[in-house]
Amino acid sequence: MSLISLSIATLHDKLISGEITSRQLTEAYLKQIGATNDRLNIYLTICRDEALAMADAADRRIQAGERDILTGIPLAFKDIFLCDGIRTTCASKILENFIAPYDSTAVAKLKERGVVLLGKLNMDEFAMGSSNENSAFGTARNPWDETRVTGGSSGGSAAAIAAQMATATLGTDTGGSIRQPASHCGVVGLKPTYGRVSRYGVIAFASSLDQVGPMTSNVEDCAILLEAIAGHDPLDSTSIDCPVPDYRAALTGDIKGMKIGLPKEYFIDGLDPEVKKVIDATIQTYTDLGAEMVEVSLPHTDYAVACYYLIATAEASSNLARYDGVRYGTRVDDGNGLIEMYRQTRAAGFGAEVKRRIMLGTYALSSGYYDAYYLKAQKVRTLIRQDFLDTFTTVDAILTPVAPTPAFALGAMIDDPLQMYLSDIFTIPANLAGTCAMSLPAGFASNGLPIGQQLIGKPFSEESLLKIAHAFEQATDWHTRQASICGGMKNAK
Repeated sequence: MSLISLSIATLHDKLISGEITSRQLTEAYLKQIGATNDRLNIYLTICRDEALAMADAADRRIQAGERDILTGIPLAFKDIFLCDGIRTTCASKILENFIAPYDSTAVAKLKERGVVLLGKLNMDEFAMGSSNENSAFGTARNPWDETRVTGGSSGGSAAAIAAQMATATLGTDTGGSIRQPASHCGVVGLKPTYGRVSRYGVIAFASSLDQVGPMTSNVEDCAILLEAIAGHDPLDSTSIDCPVPDYRAALTGDIKGMKIGLPKEYFIDGLDPEVKKVIDATIQTYTDLGAEMVEVSLPHTDYAVACYYLIATAEASSNLARYDGVRYGTRVDDGNGLIEMYRQTRAAGFGAEVKRRIMLGTYALSSGYYDAYYLKAQKVRTLIRQDFLDTFTTVDAILTPVAPTPAFALGAMIDDPLQMYLSDIFTIPANLAGTCAMSLPAGFASNGLPIGQQLIGKPFSEESLLKIAHAFEQATDWHTRQASICGGMKNAK
């Protein structure tokens, strides 16, 4: 097997034994990036010189006796994470030439562990989208089929793993932006409980919903990366001060007697037959592993999409008010006064979807409408959260589809925003509830496109989710399949 297809744990063993160096590993990834990025448009910024320098530094640490499992491992980050001295665009023209002045907390934690930064990854502009088609710098393409979307908004983060262009990546999830692209690209993606991972230094979309999480090729790597970035951060007022478990220790493979809920509201008529077939097979696998499958109800699910698109757009309207051409970022100014400079800068700097959400959010917060829209949505959000908390008194986790369909064709929904919004119907509720959820490979459609399953857990139960996911992974081989761009089978057997 090639170096770039190996797990973090396997690469660590090879680095420690001296079989390979971090420089050799980094050069292998840079070669893969050079060979495929023009086709897939996954990286927005490639940090070649920085990566090689970090690899050499990692090799020196290893030679000096460093045994940290992440030292020398090449990673890449969604272009929403501030990385000191590196261009950080959030896939927007308004930040096209912005150089970050400091590291986000998640990035800083990984740098302290000796990781190698390969570059910054494509995404939907300001994390607003479900297909990566809203990037100001072109659409990322799915490594399984280049005519299909990667999913979004962390599309580049998922595709980079599927295309073997990074060992692992970080993404962000506001309404499914880690889980949906993970499903479409056949990788593992975890949205931790709100507050589990610091958001400091992560460009904000909707502050009460955004959460940072790992995206990897397997569950063990996900556990390793989550443990590295989790924990309280005094720089983030929403960060929760609670212990970080040894997530790898939970990967026992034994889930006998655990109860997994099947919410009837998620198994709807509009579900693609091939997705349903994969989820049915997943249910059978869990049953064979000794888990008990229990039908449950989340009665306020039908209100989740409407609730989300009021809260998220309102918070986006507030957060994006700072991009005014004054303090940083792009400025368009023809000398006709301050207000005209604001208007011209924002008109030129923001894409169509970002403008749409700013306008929706501004309307929802405007005088006379705040109580009718934003305040009511917050009340409904409380009901949705309570649905989950009630359900978790009887089950250990909830199993659902991730998306209604496999990855759809490029351009299929770009002119129909409402249909695009509905593609997040299964992932949005976990964000509103603030609980943890993850996607992992569960099978393939007849055309060879991957399909994921979603596991949702009670707040701060990432340990249980990883345990259940790892047991499934050990009983199947879906995570070992390679995307067509890496020489994998075009059609799944």
